[in-house]
Amino acid sequence: MAHRRRRGHRTKPNQTGGRPRRRQGRALRRRSGATDTTLGADVHCRGSFWAPARVPRMERVRIACPRYLNTAPLTEGLEKLDGVELTRTVPSRIGEMLASGQVDIGLCSVADAATMRTPPALLPVGAIGCDGPTLTVRLFSMVPLHEVRRVHADSDSRTSVVLCGLMVRALHAVNPVMVEFDARERVAVGADGCVREAEFPEAMLLIGDKVVSDCPPGGGYRHQLDLGEAWKRVTGLPFVYAVWMCRAAEAGSATVRTVAAVLDRQRRRNAMRLGWVADGRSAEHRWPTGLAREYLGSLLRYEVGPRERLAVDRFLSMSAEAGLLPRREAAWV
Repeated sequence: MAHRRRRGHRTKPNQTGGRPRRRQGRALRRRSGATDTTLGADVHCRGSFWAPARVPRMERVRIACPRYLNTAPLTEGLEKLDGVELTRTVPSRIGEMLASGQVDIGLCSVADAATMRTPPALLPVGAIGCDGPTLTVRLFSMVPLHEVRRVHADSDSRTSVVLCGLMVRALHAVNPVMVEFDARERVAVGADGCVREAEFPEAMLLIGDKVVSDCPPGGGYRHQLDLGEAWKRVTGLPFVYAVWMCRAAEAGSATVRTVAAVLDRQRRRNAMRLGWVADGRSAEHRWPTGLAREYLGSLLRYEVGPRERLAVDRFLSMSAEAGLLPRREAAWV
């Protein structure tokens, strides 16, 4: 039986099929990745406190993050947004940049939560963490770890230096002296403040891309400790190296809420294309592509959940008890 044609109903199909043109346009934009690049435009992340259906547009926001491959799942795409000024630097500088007002939000080392003069606010919209081995935070030693008395510690991240001190105490009952060490230039800063060459020290802590791109000769460093794996063994918890932070006085501002929503959106979006992110960023960081894919896709964690918050609290309390950090609780927003 022939169907009646409703008055005004268009029966002629579109050239690419029968999908209505408006829906078809949206589908094409989704497939192509086209998006409004204005910061705050139609930001919506389902299930996120930080993501109202529509948030205010902003003129400019300054964000700082570490210049390592491991930040790519959180930051990929941010530099394409209008109004975003993204600075990549060593982790040890970001807390200072945030405190001094040079940036509005920073992917800060967790130790900064205890050491900044004015406690920062921690934003649960993204982190660099692990739940077991982390690969790029590693202690290298020429002697058995229970014999280590002095560690040349990469000065790029205070969190990793403190974690190293905690783990060698917990697992090997030693309390080595930590010597500030510029791993790129391979020079050390002594207790007297003098800079000396330290080509291949007996024990050294390396973090970030240097563990892969400038790895020390394996034959000389037969004793190694992956600090993420060590933390998991000692506490049973994941570890969080860095988390998005802002100045506490601005935590409730429209600016911070807008930027937090954008950061949450980018993390969720990048989580669905980690292989593509690894392929695109591995060469500039001097990583083998396959290893970069495994690192970003399997070893690292980027979400902040209840266990990650507990891990941050445990790290800060253990560090304070050991006298390695001032006693302070994390101020989550």
